[in-house]
Amino acid sequence: MKGFMQWFKSSSKMKRWIFLILVGILLACYGLAKILVMKEISFLEVGEVVAVFVAGFLAIIIGLICLNKRTLEVLIESTDERMENKKNVNVKSLIFNKTVYDKGPNIVVIGGGTGLNTVLSGLKQYTNNLTAIVTVSDYGEAVSNSRRELQTMPLGDIKDSIISLASKEEQVDRLFNYEFESGKLRGLNFSDIYFLAMKGINGNFEDSIIKSNEVINMIGKVIPVTLDEMGIVAELDNGYIVKEKSRIADVVSEKITKINRILLNPTNCRPAPGVIETIKNADCIIIGPGSLYTNVIPNLLVSGVTKAIKESTAIKVYISNIMTEPGQTDNYSVSDHLNAIIEHCGNGVVDYCIYDTGEIIPEFIKKYNMQGQDIVDQDIEKVKGIRFLQRNLSMIKDDMIRHDPSLVASSIIELICDDLKYQDKQNDPQYLMLNTKLREEKRINKIKKDMAKKAKKQGTSAKNQKQWKTKSKFSDKYSDRIASIREADKKAKAKAEGRTKSKNGNRKTKTQKTKNNQELRAQMLEKLKNSNLK
Repeated sequence: MKGFMQWFKSSSKMKRWIFLILVGILLACYGLAKILVMKEISFLEVGEVVAVFVAGFLAIIIGLICLNKRTLEVLIESTDERMENKKNVNVKSLIFNKTVYDKGPNIVVIGGGTGLNTVLSGLKQYTNNLTAIVTVSDYGEAVSNSRRELQTMPLGDIKDSIISLASKEEQVDRLFNYEFESGKLRGLNFSDIYFLAMKGINGNFEDSIIKSNEVINMIGKVIPVTLDEMGIVAELDNGYIVKEKSRIADVVSEKITKINRILLNPTNCRPAPGVIETIKNADCIIIGPGSLYTNVIPNLLVSGVTKAIKESTAIKVYISNIMTEPGQTDNYSVSDHLNAIIEHCGNGVVDYCIYDTGEIIPEFIKKYNMQGQDIVDQDIEKVKGIRFLQRNLSMIKDDMIRHDPSLVASSIIELICDDLKYQDKQNDPQYLMLNTKLREEKRINKIKKDMAKKAKKQGTSAKNQKQWKTKSKFSDKYSDRIASIREADKKAKAKAEGRTKSKNGNRKTKTQKTKNNQELRAQMLEKLKNSNLK
């Protein structure tokens, strides 16, 4: 009630728009009432009633728009503590207001590899309270010349996470992956030089990574899961032990077996400073996607990490992989991934599982099938105590099936918004910001899809254009798949026609040869007859 009464303060500038809405309602009601009580009505009276009703309707619309605009401006005023002049606030600044994002949900993402970086790229559009807890597990593996020369830690996954969280992602990517080609620095990678220099300034790698946020202008922060030398050991179903992380997939394929469990070496790896506290303070914890046995589960096996996740009141979400991984998750389903996590960590680590719809163009799946991969089967009935959310998460990038960063992020934010609704926090600034941003992203994505469809239409023939205009919802949804199948059919037809032509050519050649042989025989017989007569 106290918050409601603040709307009527002179500083809020709300009363004028509320008054305009009330005037509009009165005018609209007057117009309707006049029609109802009149027995006869002239043309002029009709015009007067319509004019009054339209004026009232417009007053209501304008009042609602201006009231919502002013509400957003009040939101900015109440959340941005650094603003010197709060009286001249523009609602457009809400989109670019850093403080609003600073007060966004505290999200922790645990994992490694491209899957982790995909999630980070999408979520940084919604909040600055973003932390990546990353695997450091390449000890004892093949070392690059740059790392060998500079004696740096295996920070490949950490480097990629920093790139994903950078505000200028493309530029930082090119900078960190740059390899010098001449002079004394020839063969050295810039990221290795950078981390070594940061260690020299700050005294240790942990501070170097955390303080990279200030140097690179990152959105969020990156923390290594441990600073100990962490090795990954796999115990296979047949009892065989694989001590080299890079050889796990090859040995599994050679022995025609599967992974029974994953161990850390040493088993008592300590979490890096800040890891446990970050997990405990999280509003949402994301696990995956990524290599199940080498990027996801190893993080959870570090001492204290699983316990902190279980004790946290945060929403715990697992993002399922779209495709299986040869030598690690052959023939795995969604439930197999989750059961592997539960077997290693126990229950209580995952509350929700978001998995893909599986609607992928068949031709791309065939490419993966040739490499021993397939779509992760969606048998969700085999796991109890976890809520499953099916969402469209996939995209095709560079002829590869990947998680779409914006689709993954929007699915997570929708889940957080639903949780805030459940807590009756619809008026919370965090909910308002997330919900507004989510709707805006959906609108932009819809516009992009429509533009892509228009571009496709312009590139087709007049006949195809007619087909596009009359197509059903099914063909609209599966247009990419249908086009791909048609293209495959054309190629198959062309190959078949080529084979037929070659066969016909061979037959003609054989017929010609037979004819020539018969002519030669006839000539030989004629010569023999002539010689006998002589």
